[in-house]
Amino acid sequence: MKKLLISLFALFSFISSVQAQSNINAGKEKTNTCSACHGADGNSPSNLYPKLAGQHASYLEKQLLEYKTGQRQDPIMKSMVAMLSRQDIQDIAAYYASQQASEESTTEDIALRAQKLYMGGDIKRMLPACSACHGPRGNGLFLAKYPKLSNQHPAYIETQLKQFRAQARNNDTNGVMVDIAAKLTNNEITLLSQYIAALH
Repeated sequence: MKKLLISLFALFSFISSVQAQSNINAGKEKTNTCSACHGADGNSPSNLYPKLAGQHASYLEKQLLEYKTGQRQDPIMKSMVAMLSRQDIQDIAAYYASQQASEESTTEDIALRAQKLYMGGDIKRMLPACSACHGPRGNGLFLAKYPKLSNQHPAYIETQLKQFRAQARNNDTNGVMVDIAAKLTNNEITLLSQYIAALH
């Protein structure tokens, strides 16, 4: 019990220190150029661009830093982050993390067809359950920097899965998403994307 309490205290201390280093109000001021694609509150009006509202700050920081270093490739984002300092990135991430994502929904039919694969994976194909990293409600993991996928545009999730499958995107930890996406069919990717986005 004592070890558990110490671990929990360390976790809360870490989260508090991260939050203390960032400034939500400053972040809001620094997102003026971001809003054209991602919306003023992080709810992108176009499914070509991800919703950033409610996303884990740790994940947002990771992506922005990787655009900056070129580990994740995108000419638009690379130019957007080129002049951002580490503090700017922390502030922007904190602001978007503090916002509420608009909800997505799906049909009961899609939910029934996708739930088994999302929750349990497929042992025969060595496919792990998506929920192992992204959680039963698609909330991801803050400390591991696994993204929150619930309420994301389904079309954006689908695009990212296909990019992982084609290895056009490969900034995932230990190539996990590249390996998983390579085993998914187009139909499974579409079903999972619509199911995940509707999780709450």
